[in-house]
Amino acid sequence: MLKGDGHLSHDLDPLDQGPKDACGVFGVWAPGEDVSKLTYYGLYALQHRGQESAGIAVSEGTRILVYKDMGLVAQVFDESVLGTLRGHLAIGHCRYSTTGSSVWENAQPTLNSTEVGGLALAHNGNLINTGELAVRLAPGAIRATTDTEVLTALLAQDGSGSIEDVAAELLPQVRGAYSLVFMNETTLYAARDPQGVRPMVLGRLERGWVVASETAALDIVGAVFTREIEPGELITIDERGVRSRKFALAEPKGCLFEYVYLARPDTTIAGRGVQATRVEVGRQLAREHPVDADLVIPTPESGTPAAIGYAEQSGIPYGQGLVKNSYVGRTFIQPSQTIRQLGIRLKLNPLREIVQGKRLVVVDDSIVRGNTQRAIVKMLREAGATEVHVRISSPPVSWPCFYGIDFATRAELIAGSLSVEEICQSLGADSLGYISLEGLTQATTIPADRLCRACFDGNYPIPIDQDQVGKYLLEVKV
Repeated sequence: MLKGDGHLSHDLDPLDQGPKDACGVFGVWAPGEDVSKLTYYGLYALQHRGQESAGIAVSEGTRILVYKDMGLVAQVFDESVLGTLRGHLAIGHCRYSTTGSSVWENAQPTLNSTEVGGLALAHNGNLINTGELAVRLAPGAIRATTDTEVLTALLAQDGSGSIEDVAAELLPQVRGAYSLVFMNETTLYAARDPQGVRPMVLGRLERGWVVASETAALDIVGAVFTREIEPGELITIDERGVRSRKFALAEPKGCLFEYVYLARPDTTIAGRGVQATRVEVGRQLAREHPVDADLVIPTPESGTPAAIGYAEQSGIPYGQGLVKNSYVGRTFIQPSQTIRQLGIRLKLNPLREIVQGKRLVVVDDSIVRGNTQRAIVKMLREAGATEVHVRISSPPVSWPCFYGIDFATRAELIAGSLSVEEICQSLGADSLGYISLEGLTQATTIPADRLCRACFDGNYPIPIDQDQVGKYLLEVKV
């Protein structure tokens, strides 16, 4: 059992956690800069991608130091810790666990030794042939139970060439989603799987380079966006600059759910701002599922951009009907029975004078299990709303993700077993409308054959062997 950290929880009901992404990664090569602080702020910008643990690895040229712990970035690091992490290159990681338990041993970056020095690595995504890769390792080669630990050990155990050469030979044998940053004492590396499932970008500093999961992390450290790291690309950054090599043929299948939920609205993916995409999704949602109503309100903040688009397209006024407590943070403190019975009121509370007597359109980005939306509908009715029409800016999430989002099994997903009409009845809403998969895809401006849409249609672009996947796969084997 993990200790509480004194903060209130986003997830008052542990049985109704929303979709969680695997991680955020950040790397910087910048002699003369305070790279640990740059990494800290980069991770701060990526905190939404993982809130279980955070870590930074740094090198001044002769050794790698790693500091990591359970908790949010601002809880793990302070001035005194960052002051000990000095060097000219660093990588950082904030984690949500998709392979391996949420414990200190599984926090990243991982650290291993090679024949010529150290190797630290951080990973966003999820591998789907972890068991197959793990059998290549000698007994006792891994201390943690993550796919990242297996990958790090494989990179470290081959002393036949440079890290760059070893990575270029190993990565084509790795299947699944991986956006990696890794380093030895002198050089920063980054790589992205051939499908490019998770985002990854390269940025330029005045005296160096940055790689990160999202462009928002470049913005916060003052780096200028250069380009996306291509699927199947390995880049090397040192005093000679940036070098690129292809280790596999690109077969782009970017995650569609990044546009729905995962990425920050101020991030750009494939040349298009996420905020603009989400607003357009809301417009399309209004075209597909119109309704007579008095007010459009979002579930803050996840439904806000789509609610703006819905209001613009429908002509129905946009308003704030729910107030979010901005200080609800991560915790392991279990809510009391009284608080649990109050549902999500600790996180959201209605503005009674706004919603009373109104026919409402409530816009959110997704429904996973339905408990949160059910509580919102009930809360709004109790506050005096005469009608509650729920509109969702993604299609029904009917299938689990094996590429880095910790969706539940299909049996636990409400859309895995119920029809839209049955879900509507379960929520207690007057009507329920999901955007179509075609409408969502069109709003991204990305062709359907370049997107992974598996959580919506069950078509997995990288074939899944059920014996090779599972969050606790390595823990069962150890």
